Amino acid sequence: MTGLRAHWSTGETTLGAWLSVASPITAEAAARLGVDYVCIDTQHGGIDYPATLGMIQAVALAGSSPIVRVPWNEPGIIGKMLDAGAEGIIVPMVNSADEALAVVRACRYAPEGARSFGPLMASLRAGADTTAANRRIAIVPMIETVQAIANLDEILSVPGIDAVYVGPADLSLTLGLEPRNNDEHPRFTEALETIVDGCRRHAIVPGIHSNGALAARRLAQGFRMITVTTDLMAMTTRMVEELGQARGATSATPATPDTNAVY
Repeated sequence: MTGLRAHWSTGETTLGAWLSVASPITAEAAARLGVDYVCIDTQHGGIDYPATLGMIQAVALAGSSPIVRVPWNEPGIIGKMLDAGAEGIIVPMVNSADEALAVVRACRYAPEGARSFGPLMASLRAGADTTAANRRIAIVPMIETVQAIANLDEILSVPGIDAVYVGPADLSLTLGLEPRNNDEHPRFTEALETIVDGCRRHAIVPGIHSNGALAARRLAQGFRMITVTTDLMAMTTRMVEELGQARGATSATPATPDTNAVY
C-alpha cells in the first residue's frame, strides 16, 4: 500500500494542495512544498486531459501523490485518469449508496470492480499489477449536499471507500446559505459534525476543502484530509499584497481577493 491509503492506514492526517491552472510547472512547484497530495481539478479548473497527463507526471516526479477530481461520476472519465497515473480519485456530487458503489466499481479492477485494463501511463511508474492497483488507488466520493448527508450511513457503508471529501460551497448552497465556508451558521457546523461522526463510526477518513487559516479548526473538528492551499487563490492573494506594498502611500487601493472562496 502506498500514497494516501498508506498515510491513512496509520492514522495520519494529510494536507494537500489544489490545482486549477493547467501547468506542469506549478504542479511540480506545489508538490515540492511537502504536501501529502496534490489534486488536479478537472471539474471546475481550466485543465484538460493532455494537461492532466503532464501535471500528474510533475507531481509524481516531485514526490507527492497526484490525485484528480473528475468532472462527474462517469466510469470512462475515471478510468482514463487512473490510466494516466492518478493515485486517487475525487468524485463530485455523490448522493446515494448506488452512486458511491459506481465510484468504487469504476476505480477497482475485477473482481472488486469493473475498471477496464489498460494503464499505459500509470504502468510506467507503478507497474501493471491489478491487485496492487486495487490496493493503491484512493477512492474519495464528495459529500456536498443535504441529500448526501441524509444518506450518509448508506454511502459510508459501501465497501472500498477510503475517504469522503466535503465541498463547503455546494454543501452551503443546499443548506440555503451562501456558497462559502459558513462556520458562523449552526446548520453548516452541524452538517460538518454529522459527516465527521459518520466517518468515525465507519472508519472512513473525513476530508474537506479548506485553507491555511481554517486548518486548525478543521483539524480540531476531526478532518484528516485537508486541502490548505490552491494555486490561483495563492497567486492572486500574494500579488495583491505585493501590489499594495508597491503602491505604498498612493491613494489607489487594490482589490482584495475573497480568501473565503471555495470550489
